[in-house]
Amino acid sequence: MSKRFGDFVALDDVSLSVESGSLTALLGPSGGGKSTLLRVIAGLEVPDTGEVWISGQEATALKPQKRDVGFVFQHYAPFTHMTVFDNIAFGLTIRRRPKDEVRARVEELLELVQLKGLGGRYPAQLSGGQRQRMALARALASQPEVLLLDEPFGALDARVRKELREWLLRLHDEMHVTTIFVTHDQEEALELADTVVVMNAGRIEQVAPPRELYDEPANAFVMSFVGPVNRVGNAWVRPHDIEIGHEPREDAHEAQVERIVRLGFEVRVDLVRDDGLRLHVQLTRHEADLLEIAVGDIVWVRMRVERTFSAGGEPTHPVPV
Repeated sequence: MSKRFGDFVALDDVSLSVESGSLTALLGPSGGGKSTLLRVIAGLEVPDTGEVWISGQEATALKPQKRDVGFVFQHYAPFTHMTVFDNIAFGLTIRRRPKDEVRARVEELLELVQLKGLGGRYPAQLSGGQRQRMALARALASQPEVLLLDEPFGALDARVRKELREWLLRLHDEMHVTTIFVTHDQEEALELADTVVVMNAGRIEQVAPPRELYDEPANAFVMSFVGPVNRVGNAWVRPHDIEIGHEPREDAHEAQVERIVRLGFEVRVDLVRDDGLRLHVQLTRHEADLLEIAVGDIVWVRMRVERTFSAGGEPTHPVPV
C-alpha cells in the first residue's frame, strides 16, 4: 500500500504479512511510517493504494469499529468521570451486551491486567503504568482479532516501561492475540517481538526475527539503526567485535583510552585511534578486569569482524579480520 499527506510520502509501496497469534514490532526512526501503517490497519487512515486484509477478509473499506481491532495509543485518554470498571466495559456497553456478560468479562480482565480490586477507582487514582494496563484491558474487552499498540509505554519512566514490557510478554503468551506494536526503542523491539519490521522513509527495510536482524542486517541502514556500531572506513564494526590489547600487532592500531563506563556486567570503553578515528568498544567485566586499563592508557585495537555493503546497500559476507 501507499499513503501520502500532501507532498509527504508516509508509506511507499509497503507490503507486509503478519502471522496470526504473533507479536510483531514496527521499529524505525520518527517519520519512518510506523504509526501511519498502524493507523491504516486500524482504519483510522485510508490508504491511497493497496488493501488491508484481516484473517482472510478484506477490511480496506470497513470502518474502524467493524474491523475487530483493539487500539492503544501512547497518550491514552480515559473517561475521567468513569470508574476503571466502566472504562473497560465501555466498548461492551455500547454494543449492548448483557450486563452479566459485561461484568464477568471486566472482572476477568481486571485480574488479567493485575488491577483486581481497583475497578471502583477513577483513572486519576491510578499510576501511569496502571492506566496503560487499563487501556489494554479496554482494548481487549471485545476480544479483538488484532491488537495494535502505538508506543504504549513511551510516556512512562524507564523502570515502569521495563515492568510493563515483561507483563505484556506474559499477557501475550497467555492470550495469543495477534499484536502489532510501534516503537523506536530497539531494546523493546528485540526483547518483545517474534518478528521485527524495520521501517525508514515510508519503506520496509527488513522483516526478520530479532537475532537475524542484529546478526544479518539486510543493508547499511539496518546495520546502523539496530544496535550500536562503529563506522571504520567502508566497513561497519559492532563494539563487541573490537579487541583491545597492550601489545602491538601488525593488524592493530594504536589508540588512547578516553572514557570507561561500567554498567554492571558490561564495560563500555571510548577510544581515539592514532588516525583520529573514535571507537566505542564493549567488554565484559571479566575482560576489562584482565586488561586493567585506565583513562589515558595507550592500547592497541583490532577489528575481529567487519561488515561491508555494496553500493546498492546489499550486505557482503562478514569478514573476520
